[in-house]
Amino acid sequence: MAAMAQAAGSVLDGAPPVAARRAGFGGVLRSEFTKIRSVRSTYWTLAAMIVITIGISALLSFGRVQDYASQPPGIQAQMAVRIASRATQFSMFGLILGQLVIAVLGALTITSEYTTGMIRTSLTVMPRRGIVFAAKATVFTIVALAAGLVTSFGSYFIGQSIFATQHLNSTIGQPGVLRAVVGGGLFLAVCGLLSYGTGALLRHTAGAITASVALLFVLFVLSGFLPGSWAVDVDKWIPFNAGGAIWENLSGQNMFSPWVGFGVFCGYAAIALTAGLIRFRTRDA
Repeated sequence: MAAMAQAAGSVLDGAPPVAARRAGFGGVLRSEFTKIRSVRSTYWTLAAMIVITIGISALLSFGRVQDYASQPPGIQAQMAVRIASRATQFSMFGLILGQLVIAVLGALTITSEYTTGMIRTSLTVMPRRGIVFAAKATVFTIVALAAGLVTSFGSYFIGQSIFATQHLNSTIGQPGVLRAVVGGGLFLAVCGLLSYGTGALLRHTAGAITASVALLFVLFVLSGFLPGSWAVDVDKWIPFNAGGAIWENLSGQNMFSPWVGFGVFCGYAAIALTAGLIRFRTRDA
């Protein structure tokens, strides 16, 4: 950071940014790690995502178990088959809200620098904007994926411990379960990247968060009101439905298979990142 600060001073004095050229991608990457670690919002946002996601998932799992336990044996037999087949997904239901929290962090990763004016310093130290953009995205991806996996596995194991009280739980070794749990972490990371790209495009925290919530949640809610003929063609393309296929396992004639749906979702994030990069490189900070 000291070398990068010296480089910034040299540029302002009219000298060539020698330290900036030497720093390269690795130097910018280290700088971005320092930034994201030093900002309080990183910690409270990640903590909120973990607590909210696991908490909602545990509450839903507990509610399912309580409902099951209150039924007569005949009804329980029918419910057991349905619950056991979707115990993994029930225990990860909190991802629906967790995606919104990680989207906030994704947007803040870049919009906060526009708010404070720090982005001008960053681009003075490293004038190659593509490197700055890629370094920010890389650091955010690592942090979001790590937190996402902790959240997803935590939701799963706590949920299954609740379902196990009535012998309705799944195990990590069953077909599709590990993919769903790992997929939950991947899903959260890509949600954040989509919001990061949106933030780079809009350069405004509230606007980026609003747009991300609309893409990830509002479209999902509105899709439930589509007439049947439209729903058949549109539902699977809704960002949440496409990305959620990797952990929700809703594949059928009207839904994408898990990895295909996740690929479509990654495509949406790639579009947002590309649009954000174009504006980041071509417009003044």
